[in-house]
Amino acid sequence: MESAYLYLTIATSALLAIALVSSTALRGWRDWLAFKRHEMEAHSHALGDGGSPSTHSRIEIADLKERIRKLEAIAAGVEL
Repeated sequence: MESAYLYLTIATSALLAIALVSSTALRGWRDWLAFKRHEMEAHSHALGDGGSPSTHSRIEIADLKERIRKLEAIAAGVEL
């Protein structure tokens, strides 16, 4: 009879531990999703209202295109 209480206590403790771990994991998952949602909203606001890239982004893209053009010219053997 005494061992029955022991098994019942162990089973109850294990169930409570699983419930605690599951609820903690669920809360972490929800917080991570909220963080990612906030990150995406902040990124979309940084692009501007119309979704167009900001001036800084345009300058950066133009600079990268210029670098690519120069590298292609070097690869083709054309002197700049």
